[in-house]
Amino acid sequence: MASSLILSVSQINSQIKSLVETTFLDVAVEGEISNLTKHSSGHIYFSIKDENSSIRCVLFRGNASRVRFELSNAQKVIVSGGLSVYVPKGEYQIIAKSLEPSGVGALGLAYEQLKNKLAQKGYFDTDKKKKLPLFPKKIALLTSSTGAALQDMKRVAQNRWQLSTLVCINTLVQGDEAKNDIARNIAYADSFAGTKDAFDVIVIARGGGSMEDLWAFNEEIVADAIFAAKTPIVSAVGHEIDFVISDFVADLRAPTPSACMEMILPDGREWLLRLDEARGTMEAKMADLLRTAGEKIAHLRDDFKQVSYEVRFDRNAKEILELRDYFFKSFQNLLDFKSQALESLGLDSAMEYFLGAKDRKIKENKLLLEAKNPKNFIASGYAQIVREGKIADLASLQEDDSFEVWNAEVCLNAKVLEVHRVGK
Repeated sequence: MASSLILSVSQINSQIKSLVETTFLDVAVEGEISNLTKHSSGHIYFSIKDENSSIRCVLFRGNASRVRFELSNAQKVIVSGGLSVYVPKGEYQIIAKSLEPSGVGALGLAYEQLKNKLAQKGYFDTDKKKKLPLFPKKIALLTSSTGAALQDMKRVAQNRWQLSTLVCINTLVQGDEAKNDIARNIAYADSFAGTKDAFDVIVIARGGGSMEDLWAFNEEIVADAIFAAKTPIVSAVGHEIDFVISDFVADLRAPTPSACMEMILPDGREWLLRLDEARGTMEAKMADLLRTAGEKIAHLRDDFKQVSYEVRFDRNAKEILELRDYFFKSFQNLLDFKSQALESLGLDSAMEYFLGAKDRKIKENKLLLEAKNPKNFIASGYAQIVREGKIADLASLQEDDSFEVWNAEVCLNAKVLEVHRVGK
């Protein structure tokens, strides 16, 4: 047996390490993730395998933070990095620098993963969407104060509806810190809810760009901020063909920032036409209402006249006059009839005879009355005796009786002192 250099285990492993790490400095290996372990330090340990073998991998914390999608067992990925040998155990592994999902981009996979996760949490449910006001008075615009999107929104608002106040809250819309700035400004704008300074609508907006440019609106922290807000939120990100996670969580998705203003603001010209049409309709209805009311009033006035005291009094007075005229005419006719009847009976001569007889009787009675008048007797030297208001016979008086003696000129009060009966 030929002599050869004898190496220790450590020496051979060290030589293998040098050889492997210099030969496989930058490799890309495709395989299926298994034995995935996420360490509390932020490091990720796993293996990738195919049908026949496997190799261990480690993804240190700094590189792990740049992976956009969520790693899971059985997921097929492409690991990029370099081989490294652990000398004490003679084991080698891939020190991964980046991971990409096999067959699809990392951002696309991360997008689908987060979309599915939020859908399961109910972030996209239509019954949780808040209704936007028809006439918003105050709108918060969360976008870059120097971007074209802000100017586009202001221009559309100026032409469409000038009664809304637009407040721009300068917001990062691209870069690693954009997601935190967007979430923070959403919470700030929403903090005024329920106060006199509340916003009616919050708009998060930016112009178009690549998927990487728009990625801040695909972050979970932004989705959480939108879902937690009490104020209605509109997502107006990118172009019409661009869809980001904020579009699904927001209460309304607008295809572009300009279209957003057209969607949330009423059209002033259209509302002027509506008001003009409504005024015409109202005037016509009011005219109909007044005409109908006038007709009802006229009918009621006519009905009232039929039962009013004035009309009843006039009607009764007219009936009384008619009855009076009828009575007078009837009575006159009766008188005429009786007069004619009396004339036909010859009562004038009979009446004259009757009246003449009565006149003669009256004269006879007058003569008799004059003959019995006490004054006639008194005139011959006699006086009248009156006792207790009545003419008394002298023979009827008794001793101590009081009486009166009077003639046509004198009345004497007397008393019987003594009674003498003549001729006895």
